[in-house]
Order: sequence, then structure tokens, then C-alpha cells
Amino acid sequence: MGELSQTPAKQQYYGTGRRKTSVARVFLRPGSGNFAVNGRSLEGYFLSETQRVLIRYPLQAAEMLDKMDVLITVRGGGINSQAGAARLGIARALLTYNAELRPQIKKLGLLTRDSRGKERKKYGRKGARKRFQFSKR
Repeated sequence: MGELSQTPAKQQYYGTGRRKTSVARVFLRPGSGNFAVNGRSLEGYFLSETQRVLIRYPLQAAEMLDKMDVLITVRGGGINSQAGAARLGIARALLTYNAELRPQIKKLGLLTRDSRGKERKKYGRKGARKRFQFSKR
């Protein structure tokens, strides 16, 4: 009987990031620093340079920018919110890769989940804070 060929499983590290209503699933794989966001390149998905810098920051802080390939699946919310979720996901995935990076990443505030969300609409008002026009006479 023939021997089954054993292919080594791809090594990858996972992290979940959330911001407002956005959820990012991040997979880090040893590689050359390629980014893929929802099947597109980082530049193709996040058009603003500010968003791209925000996403690269955790890897840059850990000096792993050219050592890891990043695969991001992001959904919900707006584009800035998605960038924030991806940043948290990358930081958490880095911890699954190497737990010794924790003090360095935590000091930069990259592990803090931004809990701000949308404020609910209140009754008797037009929105969360806006009121109907007041007329004295």
C-alpha cells in the first residue's frame, strides 16, 4: 500500500478586532509583508494613507512588518471603523505569535478595545441629543 504524503500545515496566528460595528478577522502567516483585505490589496481597500499607517502600526512596533503576511476579513461599520478593528486584530494576533511582545504592545495602547459606539435615540427627541425646534410663540 502507498504511503500518504504529509504536507505540513500552514502556520498562522489569529486575532479578532472590533470597533463600533466593525469586526475584523486577522490571520498572520510567516511571509514577506503582504497584506490582503477582503481579497484586495491594502492600498486597494483602504484608500487613505492614514488608515494604512494605522493598520501597519502594530507590526511596525513589533518590528515584524516584512516578516509576516497579513490576511484580513472585515465587515460592518465604516472604513475608519474597519481600520481600527483591523489594527486591534493584528495586535491580538501578534500576541498569539509571541506572548513576550505583550508589554511592548500594551504600552503603546494597541490592546485597548475602543468601546465608544453609537448613542441610542431618546424618546421625545429627534435623535440621541437633537431636540425638536422650540417656539416661544
